[in-house]
This record gives sequence, C-alpha cells and structure tokens, in this order.
Amino acid sequence: MKAVYPIVITPPKKEGEFYLIYIPDFDTNTEGTSLGDALYMARDAIGLLGICLEDEGKEIPAPSTYKPQAADNELVALVDVDFTAYREKEDNKAVRKNCTIPAWLNRRAEAQHVNFSATLQQALLAIVGK
Repeated sequence: MKAVYPIVITPPKKEGEFYLIYIPDFDTNTEGTSLGDALYMARDAIGLLGICLEDEGKEIPAPSTYKPQAADNELVALVDVDFTAYREKEDNKAVRKNCTIPAWLNRRAEAQHVNFSATLQQALLAIVGK
C-alpha cells in the first residue's frame, strides 16, 4: 500500500539543534539533523508505525488532510511511503540456504573459524547492495 502523508517540520532555533517533525495522522514526532534527514526520518517513522499497526491487526490511518495547522516558522511537507516495500526492507527474518563448496575450501575455512553465514551475507550485500 502506498500513501502520502503531511508532516510539520519545525526548524532548529540554534546551530546544532535538530529539526522537529510532527506527523499528525500518527500523532507522533521524530527529528532529523538536516532537512533531508528530517524527511528520511519522517518516512521511516511512518513506515515503522504503519507495519506495527498492521501487525496488531489495526488499520493504517489514511491521510486526513494535506494542509495541517502550522505556525509561521514551520514547514509543511508531504512524505510518500510504500508500506509493502518498507515491510520487505525491514524483514530481517533469517532464511536457511544450502550451498555447495569444494571440500578443500571448507577445510581451510573451518580451520580459520570462518562464519559461513556472515561471509555469504557480506558477499551477497556486495553484489546486490543494501
């Protein structure tokens, strides 16, 4: 499911402070170190809250309005979220894979206490990216 949610961003008052993000439809806040990070954090918070609601058997709230109340110093932005893609990205459940390697390589790797699962994961990440 894809949706677009409004957020309200309050810029930092001083250097080194964070952008505060309010997500009205989820009645929650998050923060970011920059405007780009604020948008990323808002998308992450919405995605996480959405899949948590689904896991609890609850409905993900639909966007109530695209023009939430904002003070003069605040920004209103829209954040798109693909809940299906977010769930897939966050699914860290381990899956068993069977692979075959030459016996000599197995002996050497075991002698060096190589963690086969970690090595395979690292190699796959290098190929497919994060």
